Amino acid sequence: MVKVVITGGSGLLGPSVIQEFLDHDYEVVNVDQKHPEDPKCRTIITDLTNLGEVYGVLEDADAVVHLAAIPVAYSHPNEVTFQNNAMSTYNILEAAGRLGIKKAVITSSESSYGFVFSNQDLQPLYVPIDEEHPQMPEDSYGLSKIVNEKTAEMVHQRTGMQVVSMRVGNVITPKMYENFPEFIHKPELRKPILWSYIDARDAGAAYRLAVEKDGLGTVALNIAADNTSMDIKSEELMTTCFPNVADFREPIEGYETLLSNKKAKEVLGWQPVHNWRDYVKTNDK
Repeated sequence: MVKVVITGGSGLLGPSVIQEFLDHDYEVVNVDQKHPEDPKCRTIITDLTNLGEVYGVLEDADAVVHLAAIPVAYSHPNEVTFQNNAMSTYNILEAAGRLGIKKAVITSSESSYGFVFSNQDLQPLYVPIDEEHPQMPEDSYGLSKIVNEKTAEMVHQRTGMQVVSMRVGNVITPKMYENFPEFIHKPELRKPILWSYIDARDAGAAYRLAVEKDGLGTVALNIAADNTSMDIKSEELMTTCFPNVADFREPIEGYETLLSNKKAKEVLGWQPVHNWRDYVKTNDK
């Protein structure tokens, strides 16, 4: 049985990722600073900023999926966020590479593009935003994600370990769909994330596929649903909130995502299947 270590499995996204791997017959170990509310596998309490502890929990693993992080900007002092996120990821990849683990998946973020936590109303250069769009964060959280992607490139260069960096959009668990009526007609509320979202179960499938695919080298992938989280068409969202953005790289006629997931589909053979409209009553239902 293939053993995968999943860090941060007790958090928001973790349970769905763990369940995805369990459903596909992996041996799963959760590594976190706390036990989950609903245990699905063995949990080892670990400080990921301690390299020795990381070596210990990764021993005998075939792959590692790294979700653990301070998940937003400004919840902690800036240097604490940066140090925690950059060092924990470095330790995971350093230990995995030295131990001969062949595959790792780390969690980057749409926040690395800079819009999410911008204090100066940063505008996208074009939409849909793909992986080639410049990353322009003003905050230590977004910066830590860029550093982590560079760490992935370094470790791959040195060891040949496959490392996939997931630039994940706003994670939505099934229970969170009950909140959608509060914002689906208010474009300003989710403007900073370009109205993106990703169902936690679809994200879980993407992480599993990133472990199962071979020959990816090191690559960064946007992970987003096919549509926005709004009951307003995407072109109207852009006209309302970003009227100066005129560069549309793809036809935008309906509710298409503005965080492009095309590369993830091509590279992983992945297809998100959970659409918020299947769980939320809208004006046209």
